[in-house]
Amino acid sequence: MSIALEYKKTKRTGLLAAFLGGGILAALLPILNMAVRSELYLDLSGSPLGILLNANWKMMAMLNILLILTGACMIYYTEYAENAIQRMNTLPIRESNLFFGKFLVLVVLSIFMLAMEAGGIAFCCLHWFQATSELYLDLLKNFGYFFLLLLPGMLLALLIGSACKNMWISLGVGVVCISVATMIPTDNFVLSLFPFSLPFQILEGSDRIIDFVIAAIIEIVLIVLAEEIFLKVRRLFA
Repeated sequence: MSIALEYKKTKRTGLLAAFLGGGILAALLPILNMAVRSELYLDLSGSPLGILLNANWKMMAMLNILLILTGACMIYYTEYAENAIQRMNTLPIRESNLFFGKFLVLVVLSIFMLAMEAGGIAFCCLHWFQATSELYLDLLKNFGYFFLLLLPGMLLALLIGSACKNMWISLGVGVVCISVATMIPTDNFVLSLFPFSLPFQILEGSDRIIDFVIAAIIEIVLIVLAEEIFLKVRRLFA
């Protein structure tokens, strides 16, 4: 019931159209890049998937995390704008259900968005390269990895959105965090564990895949615990 209700709220925000448009735009990036500069990439050695991801994923990941941040801020702003959270605090229900309902909505939208992006990469592999039969399995591995590393940033964006009544404050904080993430050196493992920096990691050619997976899982648990503590403290002082 909670997820169905969150879905109805989301439809009023225009978030579905935003994720659809963002997914299409991100999927078109590698296609347009290959259409304009195909000779540059066709001369490179390596797997077609690795070449395409190394050339395009940074920008695609930026679009993904910006879209998720905007969505997280927007869906929480509707709750504050209509005083729904204040009314919920008077009911014998857990406010964390609201958080996890919104999280599941963003998860579904993100899977849909990543599927479109995988389709764009697959088209490039089939059209410009001699793709092998292992392409689809490699795509599944890579985009499953991308999805896992996207979750800590998604949860952190929701935590920021839940803490700020003013959408512009939460959006501004999130944009600053993303800007910081883009300036983190890619060869610094510790700094790369910042939740908004994880989505920029690429599976192809990485020698710390397991480390990033474990770090992402730990961050997911810690951010969920932080949200639970924050909600309890806020309810005490409400």
